[in-house]
Amino acid sequence: MSKVKNEPKYKNGLLQAIRAQLEHRAFWLYLLCDEAAKRGLDPRDFGSAAVKRCGLSQGADLVKKGKTDSLKGLKKVLFNKPAQLVFEMDILKSTDDALDIDFHYCPLVKAWQKAGCSDEEIAMLCDIAMCGDHGIGECYGSVLDLPKCIAKGDDVCSLRYHKKAP
Repeated sequence: MSKVKNEPKYKNGLLQAIRAQLEHRAFWLYLLCDEAAKRGLDPRDFGSAAVKRCGLSQGADLVKKGKTDSLKGLKKVLFNKPAQLVFEMDILKSTDDALDIDFHYCPLVKAWQKAGCSDEEIAMLCDIAMCGDHGIGECYGSVLDLPKCIAKGDDVCSLRYHKKAP
C-alpha cells in the first residue's frame, strides 16, 4: 500500500481546473522519464538538469517582474493567493532572507498517483520537479531545503528558502 497521502481539502471547480492543468504538466514529466528509462537512460541524469534550467529561466523572470531578489518578493510573485489556494499552502515565514511554506496538497503528486506510479517513482519524479524550485531559489540568492515532502510520505511539503551566507 502506498505511503503517499495527498488529498485536497478544497475542491471547488476553479481549483480543480487549475490543478488539472498542473497534473497534465506532471504527466508529461512522467511520460518523458518513462520513455527515457525504456531506452536505458536514467531520468535523473538529464531530467534534473533540464528542470533546473527551466527554474533558472523562470526565476530570472520572477526577479525581473518583482524588481527584487528579496524572498518577500518571491512570495509576492510566485506564492501569491491563487497559488496558495491551489497547493493549500501555509506561509509560515516571509522575510527578505527567509521564506518558509508548507504545502498541504500537490497536484503533481496527484498526477503521478493517477498514472499508477510506485512510491519510489513518485519520489524520483518529485526530486526532478523540485530542481525547478531550486533554480528559482538560486536566482534569489537563496538555497531551498525540503525537510518534509508529500511525495515521500510526509503530511506536507515544507519548502524552506533561505539566503546564502555571503
